[in-house]
Amino acid sequence: MGDRSVNMSFTEFQLIGFTDLKGYRPLLFIPFGIILVYTLFANGVLMIIIAKERKLHAPMYILIGLIAALGFFVPIYFIPRMLVGFLWEMNTITRHECLIQMFCLHFSGCFQSTILLGMAVDRYFAIIYPLRYNDFVNLTNSLMFSAILSIRNAVSIIAMVGLVAPLTFCRTNLIYHSFCEHTSVVNLACNDITKNYLALTVAFSITSADCLLIFCSYVIIFVVIFRSPSGESRHKAIHTCTTHIITIVIAYISVTAAFVGYRVATIPRDARILTSTMYHLVPAICNPIIYGLRTTEIRTQIVKCLKLYKIATY
Repeated sequence: MGDRSVNMSFTEFQLIGFTDLKGYRPLLFIPFGIILVYTLFANGVLMIIIAKERKLHAPMYILIGLIAALGFFVPIYFIPRMLVGFLWEMNTITRHECLIQMFCLHFSGCFQSTILLGMAVDRYFAIIYPLRYNDFVNLTNSLMFSAILSIRNAVSIIAMVGLVAPLTFCRTNLIYHSFCEHTSVVNLACNDITKNYLALTVAFSITSADCLLIFCSYVIIFVVIFRSPSGESRHKAIHTCTTHIITIVIAYISVTAAFVGYRVATIPRDARILTSTMYHLVPAICNPIIYGLRTTEIRTQIVKCLKLYKIATY
């Protein structure tokens, strides 16, 4: 796969992540297979419970349902292809499939940031303006908020992926990764990739701006909570906000680990791939546990479903 003329460009790539493990690579099928089954089951259960139970059709639970939907679909974007590659060394992905996968993964990352921001805004109005909560958080405002941020995310990611599409890949078609991550693909191009890194910076700035807004919102929320008299409502507010913060911390620690992994040269490349992969998977793994255990209403419905299942089996 040596150098080619810049007039030539590969139309297929080989995803060869974790090949440094050599004969141990097929063993990765086991943990990632378990992760796929678990994330589909756990997030699927969470989505079904929220969709089925009318008491949970409130803004906060709908946002939790969207987080669960991300946790359900994101692993589907890349884990099945990884499993096939681990067992049968079928690592080929076409250029168009690569771009689609790249769009889905990066758009999901931005969308996750938007949902976390939505959770922060929801708690902000619920705690700061409890008597006017329904005036601020209603169907019209929620749809406008969602539409504006979704369009923002789509434009950013479409531009980022759109700048990858015309690049010429004449050096090699070997991508040392298990999926089409933006940086890994762009680094193979023979063209000037300054615009590509600028687009990536803009996309990263969007999630950073969301993170800053989320941080400011929760600072204000906790100031108000701790100034309020102690009681059941204060305890419930702390519990709910703490649950959301755990989710936020997990999401942004995963992002930071992946970001640092690609910018520290001494980190082994398999470790970089692992951090990049877990950035997409850790929220999908942890969120069902967090919301299933810490959200009383959801936990109650899960217990009720388990009891009904036991009764049906007898």
